[in-house]
Amino acid sequence: MDERHGTVVIGAGPAGLTAAYELLRHGETVRVFEADDVVGGISRTVERDGWRFDIGGHRFFTKVGRVEEFWHEILPDEEFLLRPRMSRIFYRGALYDYPLNAGNALRNLGVREAARCMGSYARARLRPPKDQSHFEGWVSARFGWRLYSIFFKTYTEKVWGMPADQLQADWAAQRIKNLSLARAVLNALLPRRNRKDVTSLIEEFQYPKFGPGMMWERCTEEIRKRGGEVSTGTWVKAVHREGRRAVAVTVDGPGGERRLPADHVISSMPISELVAAVRPAAPPEVLECAADLRYRDFLTVALVVPEEFSFPDNWIYVHDPAVNVGRIQNFGSWSPYLVKDGRTCLGLEYFVFEDDETWRTSDADLVARATAELEQLGLVRPGAVESGYVVRMPKAYPVYDDRYQHNVDTIRAWLARELPNVHPVGRNGMHRYNNQDHSMLTAMLTAENIAHGAGHDVWTVNVEQDYHEQSNDKGGDGRRGTGRDAPTVPARTVGTTTAGRAAERRPTGVN
Repeated sequence: MDERHGTVVIGAGPAGLTAAYELLRHGETVRVFEADDVVGGISRTVERDGWRFDIGGHRFFTKVGRVEEFWHEILPDEEFLLRPRMSRIFYRGALYDYPLNAGNALRNLGVREAARCMGSYARARLRPPKDQSHFEGWVSARFGWRLYSIFFKTYTEKVWGMPADQLQADWAAQRIKNLSLARAVLNALLPRRNRKDVTSLIEEFQYPKFGPGMMWERCTEEIRKRGGEVSTGTWVKAVHREGRRAVAVTVDGPGGERRLPADHVISSMPISELVAAVRPAAPPEVLECAADLRYRDFLTVALVVPEEFSFPDNWIYVHDPAVNVGRIQNFGSWSPYLVKDGRTCLGLEYFVFEDDETWRTSDADLVARATAELEQLGLVRPGAVESGYVVRMPKAYPVYDDRYQHNVDTIRAWLARELPNVHPVGRNGMHRYNNQDHSMLTAMLTAENIAHGAGHDVWTVNVEQDYHEQSNDKGGDGRRGTGRDAPTVPARTVGTTTAGRAAERRPTGVN
């Protein structure tokens, strides 16, 4: 009888830990290796001096039944809070409801600005921009320059790090459909008789009371109780292949470097790093495709302020071009267990490229800069910020440039042909802009493939088949495997990161 070595899982985020848990459910042997010192990936909860920070904000809402069941199998019902969903848009000192309503929008815009928006819209309909091949031209042609500049331009450019006239129009057509901010603004200014085509957002969601990391910390405990291994602070340096299979991995951690045999490898590490780790090396054309994949990185500056500066929103989108912050979370609105009595913590989120000027700025200077922006926006009075912490999260968003699909397809084909027992899962593992629940689903299906030869095609898991924040089920648009919508950006305009560089993820405090 052949000796069985079980499955090695690379990465202890939602996808990796879900895969490990499901494999144990099916009676398989599993070992998980996580390079960071904490589990959860981007879904971790960072704790510092008793404050807890949710990196990016995680609403626990899904229409995938087995994911819902998984959540409540890991955490009992009493560990979840039912929280109201609320987000608003900050522009020129005013907060706009999202989705917009006529009264709120008109009060904030004022009669004169509303009339200007109407005039701008009318001009765009009569004489639309000639070039509508890009995001800016497409949106302004349909809603006018003023509405576009207020509610789309600044935030979009902050998120993706480039001018909106370099983002393709196809993405606008995908995003600006039944549920869209632009249509909500237009309906607020020009009410229509029939508004059944506007889909409302969910009004509430579940949330682990100590943050999303609570889910993955508990999941790690359960994996260990069931006989699985989870090692943090341990890098997978190499995936070894013989013939047309992966046969072992080399890991480097507290116990030193060691080679471990494996029957299967599940990888939630960035697919570019997975390819670079294969030994013997992948062919040059595959390595080139892996090195060409790009990522948008994420930085949070958490500022402690008196409770009087709290707000009911989970987060506020900042459309003011005078500041660099893109979004502001109020951690106290997610859960009172994340903050302390008499205080709340506001998380200012910056969308960056790893190694750009903001990323390299010291924590003390970032806290000072974020404090100044919060005061400039008028959301706190000068001197109200008591302390601050910085959390850097590299490779938070896979970038869809005009070569990414070719790159991913080339890597997929090579893995399927040469390493069929290596299974990419999750957001970075598949270079897919998926949410947590769909990343988990790719892991569940992969576990069934390994344990039972189920033959699932995990690449067809597609969040757009059932958009997770709409309150009613409208289905999808027929596209397969694209993940949550993200724009395709010109490849040469996006900053790159050094392949394989170990980025600093640990939060540091400045008091």
